[in-house]
Amino acid sequence: MTDVSQISEFGKILIFIITGIIMVCVIFFINRLLAPNNPNAEKLSSYECGEEPTGNAWLPFNPRFYVIALVFLLFDVEMVFIFPWATVFGSHEIAAQDTRWGWLSLAEMFVFLGILIIGLIYVWRKGDLDWIKPTPVVPHTDVHIPSSLYEQLNQEQGRFTVKAFNVDTVITTAATAAATATPSTEPARKPMFKPTFKKPANE
Repeated sequence: MTDVSQISEFGKILIFIITGIIMVCVIFFINRLLAPNNPNAEKLSSYECGEEPTGNAWLPFNPRFYVIALVFLLFDVEMVFIFPWATVFGSHEIAAQDTRWGWLSLAEMFVFLGILIIGLIYVWRKGDLDWIKPTPVVPHTDVHIPSSLYEQLNQEQGRFTVKAFNVDTVITTAATAAATATPSTEPARKPMFKPTFKKPANE
């Protein structure tokens, strides 16, 4: 009686991968057959978190979204570390070895949570958790420049127009500048040092 060859563990993983790929392809194929396909301008427009995109895409981006997303990501990732701690803290085998491990892990978690709470209070006090700050902070400087001067400068910059590029004008300007340039009457300067070349010793 011959032994039946068994599939190795890597073979099982390969079967799972192939089965998963086939199932995904089958689901997409069934979706293609059954789902209605009626594209329109509204369906093909970009999706922005439930808000209809209006206007030009090149607009100033509110950094509040960025700050709140970073704060959420920070605390969300830090909370993930509690799960392995809870696994170790709830292990009866480790507690049976030495009872001090339980108190040590409990004290470490209180320190960890205390640091997170201090960070949360700091962010809260700075107002970074408010979606819209009720009282925007206007920066103040000691320079006494009237605001009308800034408005005048902004208006001048707003009226700036880019001149059209013309190759003939550039060539004519360069030729005129070369013709009107006065030749230099200063004598050519001699070099400050004279280079010397030495032959290698092995020659």
